[in-house]
Amino acid sequence: MKKSLIAFALIASFAVLANPAVARDQIRIVGSSTVYPFASYTGEEFGATTRYKTPVIESTGSGGGFKLFCAGDGMDTPDITNASRRMKAREFKLCGENGVHGITEAVIGYDGIVLAQNKKAGPVNLSRKDILLAVAADVPNKDGSGLIPNPYRFWDQINPKLSHRPILIYGPPTSSGTRDAFEDLAMKHLTKKMDAYKAVTKKYHKIRQDGVYVPSGENDNLIVQRLVKDAKAIGIFGYSFLAENADTLIGAMIDGVGATPATVSHGTYPYSRSLYFYIKKSHVDQAPGMKEYTKLFMSEEMIGEGAALSEIGLIPLPAKARETSRNRVLELKDLSLDALKKK
Repeated sequence: MKKSLIAFALIASFAVLANPAVARDQIRIVGSSTVYPFASYTGEEFGATTRYKTPVIESTGSGGGFKLFCAGDGMDTPDITNASRRMKAREFKLCGENGVHGITEAVIGYDGIVLAQNKKAGPVNLSRKDILLAVAADVPNKDGSGLIPNPYRFWDQINPKLSHRPILIYGPPTSSGTRDAFEDLAMKHLTKKMDAYKAVTKKYHKIRQDGVYVPSGENDNLIVQRLVKDAKAIGIFGYSFLAENADTLIGAMIDGVGATPATVSHGTYPYSRSLYFYIKKSHVDQAPGMKEYTKLFMSEEMIGEGAALSEIGLIPLPAKARETSRNRVLELKDLSLDALKKK
């Protein structure tokens, strides 16, 4: 009798383990390091004020998050992925190929990509062209007729108005949504209009790999720490990290405009972007508390004007845009490939 009971218990245990829908008692979230602080704050609040456990959140980068999110529909895959840029059409297709067919897109607010430095270095005003010529693997030759490997090692070699200071930039890796957005805003935006680049490709965005630009992982706080130690270096990350470290760091002016909540939300700051998270609809009724978590995240208490997340650097959407995004999430509206192609 005892043996049969033990055998039954073992079978039951294996059945639970084989069914992740039963075994998992927490929401699993991956994705953007930029969105991570906002998701973490919301997650902690969610765990403290509801009957559900605090979600498990990993900072994998936007690209890494989409790979994990789109790997399949099983409960061994993430329920939500955060992103500091919009999902790409090819990522949406990958999701479909792997059985992930219902996806809801949430826009939570705005962010600015900043080029930050130690306050000891003093203020700096960079043009978008200055930045392009500092980070591109190839730059136009003297007469603009072709491209040459980037020879610039000091800022004043690019622009004599700038100081004789080594070009050293700590920035996001290729898995990062901030890297994707930076390439779009700081590189493709300009190179598509420059003959030397147009002769090579319509969308030039190759970042140099000669030690001047240093990929620094998905933890933006590590870049902050490097800037605190090295007053000659510049770091690339989201505005919220600059706001949190305003006692030691300042942001570079870009074409005469600094990153502030007003310039980012109005689009006058050149490197403004939207922030997102994506919901796997098939997990909503399987991962405990998904509806409640996403409702909390999209609430006015979190993403509204003067709300909790704005206190740590999120720049709110206009009221009507917040309502539209909130309703999309509450109604779990499907994201379509056509919508992504229209961006």
